Amino acid sequence: MDRRDTLRLSADIPFLADPAGQKLCAMFEDAGHRAYFVGGCVRNAVMGYPPSDVDIATTAAPQAVMDLAKVANLRAIPTGFDHGTVTVVVDGTPFEVTTFRRDVATDGRRAVVAFSQDMAQDAARRDFTLNALYADRRGVVYDPMNGLQDAREGRVRFIDDPGQRIREDYLRILRFFRFSAFYERHGHGFDPDALAAVAENLDGLETLSAERVGSEMMRLLSAPDPVRHIAVMERIGVMSRILPGSTTELIGPLVHCEAQISAPHDPVTRLAALGGTDVVQRLRLSRKHQRQLDLTLRYAGSLMGARAIGQMAGVPAGSGVILLRAAMTKQPPKGFVLQDIERGAAMKFPVSARDLPQLSGPELGNRLDAIKKEWLASELTKTKADLLGA
Repeated sequence: MDRRDTLRLSADIPFLADPAGQKLCAMFEDAGHRAYFVGGCVRNAVMGYPPSDVDIATTAAPQAVMDLAKVANLRAIPTGFDHGTVTVVVDGTPFEVTTFRRDVATDGRRAVVAFSQDMAQDAARRDFTLNALYADRRGVVYDPMNGLQDAREGRVRFIDDPGQRIREDYLRILRFFRFSAFYERHGHGFDPDALAAVAENLDGLETLSAERVGSEMMRLLSAPDPVRHIAVMERIGVMSRILPGSTTELIGPLVHCEAQISAPHDPVTRLAALGGTDVVQRLRLSRKHQRQLDLTLRYAGSLMGARAIGQMAGVPAGSGVILLRAAMTKQPPKGFVLQDIERGAAMKFPVSARDLPQLSGPELGNRLDAIKKEWLASELTKTKADLLGA
């Protein structure tokens, strides 16, 4: 095994301190196999970030994983058996266990793999060097792709040839910008070879499903400050491929306004700021996010106050409306405005059909609509007595 750099993680790192993970790795070792924590959990431990998903890589073949789990009275689910992945549940905790693999063939979306006993072969099929870190159950980190230094420095680099890595799975174009937004440190610029490879492989984005693109974009837009990354994506042509008609004009002011009032990094609001055509179809958002986006865009141009917007759009979309307005006008919102959104969302319209017994049918509906408009215009301050003219 190639270990170009050495590190031993502290035993109190959450995934190392977890008895369930220790039990699982020991199960493989006792049977003569090797097993390692791999990927995001090791990367985040090295970089000092909160724990990520805990995955296991092993030399044991998928059927051996199933057999060992059965002997140990552990539940094993063949979630991706043909590709080497078995989910093993240990004391209520699920672990995704994947056999070392090497790519036999790829088409930009999926790969044909062969199982391996070689960590370096397994690491070579991953995307970025800082994601190709392995740790045994004692915390010793193995670094076959020289990613440890990149993780320490906060540098996002493709493994070996960027173009080849991208052609193996074109989603890696978006993952490159997402990982850069979250993990880049010390002002490192984008790797010019990576950007050149992205520009040469833009056509591959057309082969990706809307669900995969949407999921990756929502993750990218959840980064603390993705402004520079989105701008570069626009400049080299990524944005025009995945979201035609989008613009970066508002994303910078929006992120600035978020910071001024400590608002959450909401990806739906940021997506609304980017605009573009057929967002829902292009990115295939969840119903929850689709509804939030629709409400945000519907009320962004209204003149309603914060409480009224909260009442009509709810808290997530209402907060987005306020932030979009602030970005458009470049006028930072007041610190209490998000509280007004929450108050408005929680308030109940004080008038009901029972308060208008003399009316029925369309006449009743029109009267209730008119009263509600009056209530909204008052920023929800008018009482039932005020609204009924008592």
